[in-house]
Amino acid sequence: MNRLPNGISINRLTFVALFISLTTAQPFRSGRAEAVGMSSKRLEILTHQMESYAANNQLSGGVTLVLRQGKIAYFDAFGFRDVESGDLMESDDIFRIASQTKAIISVGIMILQEQGKLLLKDPMGKYIPEFNKTTVAVPNNNDSYDVVEAKRKITIRDLLNHTAGIGYGNGPAKDQWEKAEIQGWYFAHRNEPILDTVKRIAKLPMDAHPGNRFVYGYNTDILGALIEVVSGQSLDVFIRKNILDPLQMDDTHFYLPSDKSSRLATVYSSSDSGIEKAPIPGLGIGQGQYISGPRKSFSGGAGLLSTAEDYATFLQMMLNGGTFNKKRIISRKSVELMTVDHLRSIQFPWRNGTGFGLGFSIAKDLGERGTLGTVGEFGWGGAYHSTYWVDPHEELVVVYFTQLIPAKGIDDHGKLRALIYQAIIN
Repeated sequence: MNRLPNGISINRLTFVALFISLTTAQPFRSGRAEAVGMSSKRLEILTHQMESYAANNQLSGGVTLVLRQGKIAYFDAFGFRDVESGDLMESDDIFRIASQTKAIISVGIMILQEQGKLLLKDPMGKYIPEFNKTTVAVPNNNDSYDVVEAKRKITIRDLLNHTAGIGYGNGPAKDQWEKAEIQGWYFAHRNEPILDTVKRIAKLPMDAHPGNRFVYGYNTDILGALIEVVSGQSLDVFIRKNILDPLQMDDTHFYLPSDKSSRLATVYSSSDSGIEKAPIPGLGIGQGQYISGPRKSFSGGAGLLSTAEDYATFLQMMLNGGTFNKKRIISRKSVELMTVDHLRSIQFPWRNGTGFGLGFSIAKDLGERGTLGTVGEFGWGGAYHSTYWVDPHEELVVVYFTQLIPAKGIDDHGKLRALIYQAIIN
């Protein structure tokens, strides 16, 4: 993303100004899609489809960014940043990306391995002693559960691929998690460092034995605390120094600077009559305390705010084998390890033909999955209905940001995928 469509090299500041001015209004009319093997005319279908969701009161608005062969093929903002005020969505608006934070934190773990400070096979208890002895809640025949000792220790790799057995506090022992006030993915309201929360998590009964099944939960929040322990830095400082600053992801933050607050998109919720503004601040389903909260808990699992351009830069780095703009973030071999399936015989529970790597879902079988794409494609999404994927075979990066939670009765993710792939013409 450091080159214009005609291939002329420019510095980033000039690029950002031109990037926004050339792409906000009518992203498909400059001819740059054809330069990377996509059809401007066919991409118009995507524009009309996204605009229809806003017009039909299914979405407030959003931003879609497609890169192919390292260049912009499509970049469009549609609808409203805030419906009530009539504030139009702009391409540099900022979104709560929730679980899309996980990929960035996972890269942080790989950086520490490359620095010789840890190994993925290491038990978590080596760095956070509270994890040396964990327990599991096993359902019994009395509509209750028994607490047993875990069959083995949780490793760093277990956390990266979500096989540690740790959920979001709604498993068999949810009563204990509720009493500890640790449930759900939202952390911005917490008035304590992430490491303190993670140490309390270690003492609660987990949902499954390590390595037995895929359980989506606090895994990457625990990895964020691990980064703090191993690096000796707070998570925000480590991520800024090692990933965000080198990639010039200047609009990616755990908590938003006050001078950027006007760019933060409003959160909406699906309702029987369309969409309605989510509560202020709200916990999880709401606006959240990303501007005026305690600013103490750096959630590695769901805490970041970002722009489509920033996040696409991060993904392009992954597609490039760990480099962007002549700066190496991680090695090519680390990228390769992160983007292959690590579940092996463990079933991914939500989508057929899919596995999971180290921070990303992995497409394994297109026929079984039943949607357009390519084997080896990797991606994920966020609780506020954002999504992304990287297709190495097609040299394709897709970022789609919107703010809708819960999202009901809307097929935008499926249409997004279909209408991007139908536009490939080479």
